[in-house]
Parts: sequence; structure tokens; C-alpha cells
Amino acid sequence: MELLFTSACCIKKKDYKLIGQTSIWMFPIYGMAAVIKPVSSKLKKHNRKIIERGLIYTVGIYATEFTTGTMLKKKDRCPWDYSKSKYNVKGVIRWDYAPLWFLVGLVYEKMLTKD
Repeated sequence: MELLFTSACCIKKKDYKLIGQTSIWMFPIYGMAAVIKPVSSKLKKHNRKIIERGLIYTVGIYATEFTTGTMLKKKDRCPWDYSKSKYNVKGVIRWDYAPLWFLVGLVYEKMLTKD
């Protein structure tokens, strides 16, 4: 997912090689998405609507991104830096990405559950 996103960002720069990038640090971070499966099961069990589930996933993704970003930044290992964004918090999260994280959470839910 990150490679697709960073490759697509190259279009804005008119770099049509579309070379995406990631970091080995991202593998365990994205691996944490597996927690969506048990969370999703509980949310569906309690008949939570898609909007509620998406919001819960968004909060979870932001919490993960903030925590891991802050920890990695202390060691100068954070592979992302949102400091130039108007809506950044400590350079590790961007509020304007909320719609993206909302959709990503629901996509992960769909990928990780059999329903």
C-alpha cells in the first residue's frame, strides 16, 4: 500500500518513473493492522455501523502512527516526516489524512475478515 501511495505521489512531481519507497521499519507497523480482525469481530457483534467502525479504525491508526512515529523519531529512524504539512502533529501524523485512514481501516477489515 505504501509503495503504491509513494509511487502515485511521483505523478505530482511529474516523475513518471513512479518509484515508490518504504522502510523496513514499516513492516511491523503495518503488521499491527492484524489487530483489526478481532476488533472488527467485536464491533460487528455489537452491530456497529460502518461509520462507527471506520472512525474507530481511524483513531487506532492515528494512535499507532503517533506512537511508533514518536518512538522512531527519538532514535532518528522515523521514515516519514510530515513537518511541512499544515495539519501535522509533531511531524508524525497529519490530520488531513483522516479520510484516507478511515478507508484504509475499512479495506483492512474487508481483507482480514471472511464476512
